[in-house]
Amino acid sequence: MTSLNDYFAQLHIEDLNDYGPIAIKNLKENEQKNIVGIYCVFTPTELISAANAIPVSLCSKNGSTIPDAEKYLPRNLCPLIKSSYGYAITDKCPYFHFSDLIVGEITCDGKKKMYEYLNELKPVHVMQLPQMNSHEIYFEFWKQEMIRLKKRLEKEFNVQINNQKLAAEIKLKNSERLVLKELYQLQKLTPPPLFGSEVLRLLNLSQFTFDKQVANNRTRKAIDKIKQLYQNGDKRISDSAPRILITGCPMGNSTEKIVKLVEKNGGVVVCFENCTGIKDKEDLVLENCDPIEALTQKYLNIPCSCMSPNDNRFELLIKIITEYQIDGVIDMVLQACHTYNVETLRMKEFVNIDKEIPYMSLETDYSSADIEQLKTRISAFLEMMY
Repeated sequence: MTSLNDYFAQLHIEDLNDYGPIAIKNLKENEQKNIVGIYCVFTPTELISAANAIPVSLCSKNGSTIPDAEKYLPRNLCPLIKSSYGYAITDKCPYFHFSDLIVGEITCDGKKKMYEYLNELKPVHVMQLPQMNSHEIYFEFWKQEMIRLKKRLEKEFNVQINNQKLAAEIKLKNSERLVLKELYQLQKLTPPPLFGSEVLRLLNLSQFTFDKQVANNRTRKAIDKIKQLYQNGDKRISDSAPRILITGCPMGNSTEKIVKLVEKNGGVVVCFENCTGIKDKEDLVLENCDPIEALTQKYLNIPCSCMSPNDNRFELLIKIITEYQIDGVIDMVLQACHTYNVETLRMKEFVNIDKEIPYMSLETDYSSADIEQLKTRISAFLEMMY
């Protein structure tokens, strides 16, 4: 029987024909599918799918095109924005290249201004996201933005989005959330069966497999395989390894280097609260009410620092810290991400004082220039927990 190490060594996601750039090229050129590029978890992907289009993330996560972006954008801007814009203007992102429409939402000033420039390259639809979710007026405002997006998709792609089709897409997306929840909830076990880098790999595989039935079936097979090997005694991680939660900015190269440093120094990342982790998958869209209102409710309450106050984030963290038996919290903040950076004060007080566990905030970017500094800080942080 293969081991968990063998299983992940054989998981060559770049060779999968229904994954990534090859798949999106085939969907566009051979199947004549419309492609909609998105940048944030606030985008209601169910509406896009109900328009017979394929939603694909354009949120770039490495620094290779940042020098190109800095010819036009300020150097002291968030690396995620610079990277994303750089990939767009250099046409090095196949997902942006094949997109027929870009949907963005105003989660920060940097993205808001980037959308103006992107509109010179592709048609862009911007959703005006409320900055609060605590009153019915914000619900009604966001509901109208849902309706406005629905009309734009219908006009752009000459389709009709009816409630029946939308309800079916909500059900399919919920099934994806459920199977991914089951995957990352394996990390509640002691010891956890997976390293954090392996969790990221499986989440990435699901995100960029565009046939969601195929993605869900693949994730289900992965869960069954992991559980089987674990139950047969394949436990590679020490019971005493500090169990780390990573929270903060969207995941990318910056988060991945932190995960690797945690693992090299004897810890294990058991949970990601970031955008492509638990944050947008924990709650389902209601299936027994008006679909537009259900989507409004779900997407308005995503726990992001762009909301003020961001109480939902702390309510989710209370649950995560308890259920995943968290020993320490690393708050990962991208340089120039002001909302998350300002929120580190509240986060530190919450984790250190309310939950009485170690907390560390790391401000970083997509480069490797700070690796040695991060290594020193993460090593010292983990030593506190032994």
